[in-house]
Amino acid sequence: MAKVPGLVKGLGVTFGTMMKTFKDGSNTVQYPHVKETPPLRARGVIALHEGNCTSCMLCVRSCPDWCIYIEGHKEMAPPRRAGGAARKVNKLDRFDIDYALCMYCGICVDVCPFDALFWSPEYEYSEPRIADLLHDKTKLGEWMETVPEAPELEAGADKKGKK
Repeated sequence: MAKVPGLVKGLGVTFGTMMKTFKDGSNTVQYPHVKETPPLRARGVIALHEGNCTSCMLCVRSCPDWCIYIEGHKEMAPPRRAGGAARKVNKLDRFDIDYALCMYCGICVDVCPFDALFWSPEYEYSEPRIADLLHDKTKLGEWMETVPEAPELEAGADKKGKK
């Protein structure tokens, strides 16, 4: 019988919240007819800035789901300065993310030292076939258009690489 006062108290809270919702109007959004805008830095889909990717494989190695696939090759590039030696650079051939496996932890975005991966606020990318959730570098590059600009630094903060 000791549980009855707790039960009555819980039902009272539920009833009070229900009456408040009826009085103020429903908080439910009638999705997909009405869509809310996601918060500014919302996590939706991962976008790729292909020009920044060096095929270093850090994102692949750190992914707990093994849902990122990268292939690349090395090419000879001209020397950086006059009189220097020619150098080898990595070129990206394939960059795929399997969103059927991804758990959206963001480790790949955090670990990328070259700012090649970003969070896009897009969340509507379902597919009728599960095989279509494997996004290649072209599709991942299209998501870059929806990535918001980084917020301004706070007063007194150091810019990256500068003091």
